[in-house]
Amino acid sequence: MIKIEHLKKVYPNIIPLKDVSVEINDGDVISVIGPSGTGKSTLLRCINLLEKPTEGHIWVDGTDVTDPKCDLGKVRQKMGMVFQSFNLFGHLTVIENIMLAPMDLLGKSKQEAYDEGMRLLRTVGLAEKALNYPDELSGGQKQRIAIARALAMNPDIILFDEPTSALDPTMVGEVQAVIRDLSKTGKTLMIVTHEMNFARAISNRVFYMDEGGIYEEGTPEQIFEHPQRENTRRFIKKLKVLELNIESRDYDFLGMAGQIEVYCNKNQIPPKTASRIQLTFEETAQILVSLLESPRIQAVCEYSEAAETAEWTVSYGGERLDVINNGDELALAVLKGITEEMKYNWNENAELPNQLSLKIQQA
Repeated sequence: MIKIEHLKKVYPNIIPLKDVSVEINDGDVISVIGPSGTGKSTLLRCINLLEKPTEGHIWVDGTDVTDPKCDLGKVRQKMGMVFQSFNLFGHLTVIENIMLAPMDLLGKSKQEAYDEGMRLLRTVGLAEKALNYPDELSGGQKQRIAIARALAMNPDIILFDEPTSALDPTMVGEVQAVIRDLSKTGKTLMIVTHEMNFARAISNRVFYMDEGGIYEEGTPEQIFEHPQRENTRRFIKKLKVLELNIESRDYDFLGMAGQIEVYCNKNQIPPKTASRIQLTFEETAQILVSLLESPRIQAVCEYSEAAETAEWTVSYGGERLDVINNGDELALAVLKGITEEMKYNWNENAELPNQLSLKIQQA
């Protein structure tokens, strides 16, 4: 079991991990997902002390690996790590790469290491490449060799740091197949990955990382079907988000129109949908600014790459005000012509209690 308490990692210009506390059970298969730069790889590298934590403690099978007196070499024998860049020794053959650590660290004889290495090569489907050198292999083959090398130490825990990110798409499947087989062996696996379908299929737990820690965790069904927190939902649904705020009747209309144009171009939103996103904001803002004496309006557009759909959520302060039934008739007629649904909601506990949802018609 791995136990992490209040893990923090600070670099000179960034803090990827602010406060991580979690327990990982024996046999867990955990996919670690999230946007780039949210500390996923740093978490793995801290677990085996390739990165020294700034604060906090990590226990592996009851041993505090952050204790200066800890025998890291002994602990690392329990943990294999597979990197995205393979890290094979180019001057050694495939079988020599696999034999090296068991002979040097475990004291195995050359014959023992060879026999076990060949068994592992057969496991990953590459026994015929035993005498080849790494530069004679494809990227997918190199990564399978790297996995076999990690397995040669017979670790209880294997950490995968984006094992398919450096591969040609045609080679991803062969590496995933090896990891999928490993997930059935009872070993504890942690896999940093951007392959969502793979993470969903292979894991019993998923960590979504954001804001300096494990932002949300749960089963694959919970994370991928019913995410509870906003950043998780946006990431899973591949939502591209734009937020605009109006705090005065004299708001910068042209500036905001420009921001919407940049947002639509950046995310390659189809021109017709982009036009409707722009027009929906303009008409909604016009209605609200005309009705509110002191406007406090937050407008958030979410565009789904997967579904190619867009929706504005507009929240505003003041007394209860359903603009669908009280707004300018001409502006509302325009909105009804370009939206599939308009819905008003009142949430008295929210800072901006009036909430308007506008689902834009698909192009």
